[in-house]
Amino acid sequence: MKIRAKIVLLVLPLLIAPLAISGLVSSYSARNGITQVAVQFLRFKAEEIRKYAAQQWAILQENNLSGDDYFVDVARKAVEGYASGTVRGPTELVVGFEPSGVIGMGSSKLEPVPSETEAIVAMIGAGREGWVRVRLGGFDRVAEAMFLPDFGWYVLVSEREDRFYQAVDEILKRNTLIIVVSAFMAALLLGWFSSYMTNPIRNLERTMARVMETNNLGLRAEIKYSDEIGHLAASFNGMASALSEAYGQIKSYALKAALSQRQERKVRNIFQKYVPVSVIEQFFSRPEAQLSGDERILTVLFSDIVGFTGISEQLTPTEVVDSLNHYFERMVEIITGSKGIVDKYIGDAIMAFFGAPVSSGHDALDGVTAALEMLESLDEFNRWQASKGRLPFHSGIGLNHGKVTIGNIGSDKKMDYTVIGDMVNIASRIEGLTRRYDEPLLVSFPVYLEVRSRFPCQYIDKVAVKGRRSAVSIFGVRREIDAVRGKALKIYHAGIRRYYDRRFEEAGRDFGTALSMQPDDKAMATFARRCSAFIKDPPPSGWTGVVVMCEK
Repeated sequence: MKIRAKIVLLVLPLLIAPLAISGLVSSYSARNGITQVAVQFLRFKAEEIRKYAAQQWAILQENNLSGDDYFVDVARKAVEGYASGTVRGPTELVVGFEPSGVIGMGSSKLEPVPSETEAIVAMIGAGREGWVRVRLGGFDRVAEAMFLPDFGWYVLVSEREDRFYQAVDEILKRNTLIIVVSAFMAALLLGWFSSYMTNPIRNLERTMARVMETNNLGLRAEIKYSDEIGHLAASFNGMASALSEAYGQIKSYALKAALSQRQERKVRNIFQKYVPVSVIEQFFSRPEAQLSGDERILTVLFSDIVGFTGISEQLTPTEVVDSLNHYFERMVEIITGSKGIVDKYIGDAIMAFFGAPVSSGHDALDGVTAALEMLESLDEFNRWQASKGRLPFHSGIGLNHGKVTIGNIGSDKKMDYTVIGDMVNIASRIEGLTRRYDEPLLVSFPVYLEVRSRFPCQYIDKVAVKGRRSAVSIFGVRREIDAVRGKALKIYHAGIRRYYDRRFEEAGRDFGTALSMQPDDKAMATFARRCSAFIKDPPPSGWTGVVVMCEK
């Protein structure tokens, strides 16, 4: 930037600043006043809705109807109608969200995009109430947020932000126009004045340009004056001499740096075959933290080849290694493609995790997607096996989601970037249950909560795995199902709820209906047999329905 421009940029703000400050103060004063009005306006409506909802719930409780879904739904619609009645303009909106982000009620139709739904779910999880700014239906809104716990709603009483601040925008436009015109006039005057002052410097500038064009540090500027410009030329000459001396040192340092980078690339290329690239990057950026650990919430996947011992007995050692290498190559590519990291190989088993070193924000979904792709890729792999005259592979996969300890664990001579903890052990036990329940993919309840909106899931059982007293609910997952199976699962899950409520006759009828639609479903058949047994011989009073596993 030329000195002339610098003078303009230095002086111009001194002229424009008072105008700008005045405009900003008036704009923000107006905005604050409007905001206070908006807060009181929306807060009043929110309080009225809260009072009405409380009255409706009190009526339900007084009549012992708070547990009746029909009357609760009537009360919900009454609250929704009351909330709609508080709306006084086309841009106002009252909307209530379920904890999952699904809209439970609204004064008008609203179809939020996924990013807006995720923001709402985050606000619900953080328990935010009061004055908030939110984006809904493609518009920025100001809102009064509150929870209606009786109805399970997170309610936003909102108005479009541009409606509230329209007057402020007009004030801001006028102030901006005044500032722009003033700045233009001041810039013209300052440009003329600075051009007069900077002419002597241009001669020195041309000398510097010749040095840069020719890369000849031996050129020197002519010193004509003993004023500040002359001192500047002398300083330039001294700098050129110093740069000439330093140039030799710079070349030496550049050579050393290039050799160091080349060596680092060799190390990366060697170790990325054994350690994830992200972990290598983490090591080079913070080598002092290589032995540290961290608690994280992530998803762990275990995969095992069913009956591999019997298969390997029919193959030569070379064939076993060849088959495993082809199998692992396909599976690892799928895992890494879904943002996962392969922790280790345990014989023919694979242990992987999703969410570290960097979380994608939907690690459980990444893990289940990878598991489904792994199962689907077995068809192509088994065709390759058949072409070699070898038996097919069948996998069992288990996933769990929760808190683990993760880091480079070991010593300075040998370490692994791995995860440990009770959650990891449960994931391994769930994978072992795939054989018992004849389900290729089983996931825990935390994983089910993360993926149920994306993939059809089937409740399988509630078990106490070996080594744990507390029960774990397990679910099967499919990529997609047809309409008949979808209807059967709906009936089946209704039966599951009645089963754990000890309503065995009703549950048995549900399981029988579902089983007639899906006769090969083993989970449906299992619960149907249990109901038949419990109808004849009911379980004790302390029965919880938990199946205790004595094997891994």
